[in-house]
Amino acid sequence: MVGTVIGTTHKKTKKRRILTRAFIIFVGALLVSVGLEIFLVPNNIIDGGVTGLSIMLSHLTGLKLGLFLFLLNLPFLIIGYKQIGKTFAISTLFGVAVMSVGTFLLLPVPSLTHDLLLSAVFGGIIVGFGVGLVIRAGGSLDGTEIVAILLTKKSPFSVGEVVMFFNIFILGSAGFIFGWDRAMYSLIAYYIAYKMIDLTMVGLEQSRSVYIISDSPDEIGDALGARLGRGITYLSGEGGYSGEDKKVIFCVITRLEEAKLKSIVEEIDPTAFLAIGHIHDVSGGRFKKKNIH
Repeated sequence: MVGTVIGTTHKKTKKRRILTRAFIIFVGALLVSVGLEIFLVPNNIIDGGVTGLSIMLSHLTGLKLGLFLFLLNLPFLIIGYKQIGKTFAISTLFGVAVMSVGTFLLLPVPSLTHDLLLSAVFGGIIVGFGVGLVIRAGGSLDGTEIVAILLTKKSPFSVGEVVMFFNIFILGSAGFIFGWDRAMYSLIAYYIAYKMIDLTMVGLEQSRSVYIISDSPDEIGDALGARLGRGITYLSGEGGYSGEDKKVIFCVITRLEEAKLKSIVEEIDPTAFLAIGHIHDVSGGRFKKKNIH
């Protein structure tokens, strides 16, 4: 009986997780189609990757943008299914389908502005935010990312470097089709979208990992818990030069709490060693901040 209840609860949780992921991908893909059809495409400004190729082919052939978005991504989806995984491929297929249909439906809607700079800025923001949501949910909207992931397994280049190479070629091609001023505005839109993706992925607070080595570890640990509201973990260490046992303090904070943490540590032990690093994501454990009274 207990096993049945646990199994049912697990299934409900898994179903809820899948529906949540699908909803996030749906919203993200829809935002990308809005950014494309309401801001970028009417002003002949392109994005990078397969989306940029699709915009140029749509302009040259007169066929619908959504058609190229779906067809050009399809071969990469098949590769992704075989090489990366079923969940990723299905999530990406769903996202690309929503984006393609979205551009069809938004085609009759007029552009909100014909100012090229405003179009590049707001189009980049909306597209970047949408793509970021889809990536956070475990999908993708661009086949070049799939190619980049596969190429990095057999080359010394990172995913970002491979994607950048593709996009330099694509954005450069826009100069011959739409004119070099549009290519430069496209570069602005791409850069803003890239930064927006990063912001959406990392979040506004941007977590930090902190390592503190001090002769007063217990006092600092208690102060961080009481005054900052963060849980801390003590790690065992050994001085490389002295050979002495050291108590290392580890905790995770947000960017906004960094200055306060430094002031607490400096107040207790000005000679303490402090190392702070960036963290892409945090999950599980007891990262949620405790209430401070």
